[in-house]
Amino acid sequence: MPALSLPANLSLVEISGAAGAPWRHLFAGPSREHIPYRAGTQSERNLLAAKLDAAVTRADGAVLLIAEGASCFATAWWARLSPASYVSRVAGALFFEPIDEQGESVETLLDTFASPRTPLPFPSIVLGSEDRRSMLAARVRALADNWGSGLVATARSSDARPMRRTRGVIERFTAGVVAREVRTATTLMGRVRPIR
Repeated sequence: MPALSLPANLSLVEISGAAGAPWRHLFAGPSREHIPYRAGTQSERNLLAAKLDAAVTRADGAVLLIAEGASCFATAWWARLSPASYVSRVAGALFFEPIDEQGESVETLLDTFASPRTPLPFPSIVLGSEDRRSMLAARVRALADNWGSGLVATARSSDARPMRRTRGVIERFTAGVVAREVRTATTLMGRVRPIR
């Protein structure tokens, strides 16, 4: 399956524990920056937030945040607590499998990344497990609701169909992100009065 070509003015900022995340092959083209997830201590969390601030500020255009696992919690925490000047540069976020059954508990992560329970200040999608009967799927749905995110359930299998479905969602989402940026620019241009 060929990599997804994203608009040239869209920069990817990835936050994950591993530089070789399984979804990395999905994207081609735009500038990309990887921020390693480390949050065992308060200083590591503060450093993570500072790295996110810097990556978003350095980006040439609008930013698409991509997080995986526990880094989804860190990204939501950052978005809720950062100044508007930083988060206004973020066009959207994709959160892959925020809950890892082998990783930290949701309660621990919510405590570690405590923040106001408000929707994120940009559109986002949580890509989680498809098994609606499981407690895990219910927790992922609750997280998506808490963050004000859309939810796309994908099956955990080696079959290519779930990746195609995820790819289709990402294509629609990024097209929506670009359309939103164009609408915002058009609105701003309409408010500018010519100098006479």
